[in-house]
Amino acid sequence: QPNAMGGREVGGMASLLAAHRDLGNPKHRQEVQEFWGGKEIKGEPGLTATEMFDALESGKMKAVWIICTNPIVSLPNAKKIERALEKAHFVIVQDISHSSETTKYADLLLPAAGWLEKEGTMTNSERRISYLPKVIDPPGEALPDAEILWRFAQEMDYGGFDYANTSEVYDEYCLMAKGTNIDISGLSHERLKREGSFQWPVP
Repeated sequence: QPNAMGGREVGGMASLLAAHRDLGNPKHRQEVQEFWGGKEIKGEPGLTATEMFDALESGKMKAVWIICTNPIVSLPNAKKIERALEKAHFVIVQDISHSSETTKYADLLLPAAGWLEKEGTMTNSERRISYLPKVIDPPGEALPDAEILWRFAQEMDYGGFDYANTSEVYDEYCLMAKGTNIDISGLSHERLKREGSFQWPVP
């Protein structure tokens, strides 16, 4: 799971695309479309976290997939969040815990691996990227978040999700960042393991 800094880097906000690209910038949208060979990307931002729960409560939004967060605790007005989740037609909760306040509203609960149970990277507030190794196997049916997402995409027959491991996902992201202000096209899991942490950019 990305922290706030890492989340912005991978486009984890309603107004951003991956690698600090601005959703409102037609050139940036074109770059992402061409990179993935996808359909036209609309320039209007999606809903923010609080707006999503407004939309669930009003019925404008029918379903929600919540990954690695507990909005009943982390968002303001817990009663409102509970009402929104009750009204939703379908709620997916993907988390390492089956006993958070939000999982009680899940129609489908997807068990996710914790940080010691999967490999990945972390970016801290000084732009330093560190490799995080998998130390232990996840319990039961738990899987890394990225693998849950690519398995879902494969089941839905979406193209471009034929990954074998998290390292391949990271390689693709590094390539997408090439030529941007956070260019890390010179990185890979192998290089981070071999040489230690790096501050971006690493062209």
